[in-house]
Amino acid sequence: MAGWRCDGKKLQKYKVIANLLHQGNNLQLNGFHPVLSLSVVTSFPPAQHVLRVHDLTVSYKRIPAVHHVSLELKCGSAVALLGPNGAGKTSFFKALVGLVPLESGWIELHGKNGRSAFAHIAYLPQRSTVDWDFPITVRELVEMGRYQALGWHKRFEAEDRRQVEHALETMDFKDLAERQISALSGGQQQRAFLARSLAQNAHVFLLDEPFAGLDKLAQELLAEAIKTLAGRGNLVIVSHHDLRSVPGLFDKVIFLNGELVAYGDVHDVFTQENIARTFHTHVFSGLAHEPRIPAGTVPP
Repeated sequence: MAGWRCDGKKLQKYKVIANLLHQGNNLQLNGFHPVLSLSVVTSFPPAQHVLRVHDLTVSYKRIPAVHHVSLELKCGSAVALLGPNGAGKTSFFKALVGLVPLESGWIELHGKNGRSAFAHIAYLPQRSTVDWDFPITVRELVEMGRYQALGWHKRFEAEDRRQVEHALETMDFKDLAERQISALSGGQQQRAFLARSLAQNAHVFLLDEPFAGLDKLAQELLAEAIKTLAGRGNLVIVSHHDLRSVPGLFDKVIFLNGELVAYGDVHDVFTQENIARTFHTHVFSGLAHEPRIPAGTVPP
């Protein structure tokens, strides 16, 4: 697989293998995969650059993991998703991309819902769940961001190559484009997935504990990448555990404890009272019933 390029028969073969891989890991739902479920985003009026979640409930065996959550977030923000283990943060992310069924509620992005909304949201799962030995280079990983937009018979055009090069350059991968993803550091792996999402033209980025296991320098580079994405008009939601770093990294915050505790601007909502209500009370969540994904089984 090393050395493949997205053209002609090679692209078709690449797509077939990608589909088989994520079908084999039981992570496909209605054609969506946590990191392969994106298409080209068309332009929308600025007033519609809003993610709306209404009365969202996700349950496992009839026990709620996320319970009647309603919120509204505008693009152009970096948002911390805060809550204790088992609070439903990953279930909330999966609901936003259609990976788990909703027991109640709806999700709307750019005034669209259902598959039309999911197509513009990129979910980057926890690094420990990804198979980093999958034989693919950084460039090939980023090229995968264009494959749904191309369909089965279209070839890579100049615009697709431009999008890939732009994504590589934005995430500082020009000199590492031909490196195998298994040879990347933890921070580089996170930024490689961000580069692929950029190539996909996603507007909303969901990052599940991206700072976990990274050294200080890698954390700083990732923080800079998140701020860059938000500064360019994207909505970036990050599940996060280090409360001390929240004011310096994010401009908005969501407190989740199975139920929505509070959300809003950091200077208004990030208070000791909301921290206590979120972390020092019983977790209202059935997350223990959520099917677990074994580490290292999700293909890139």
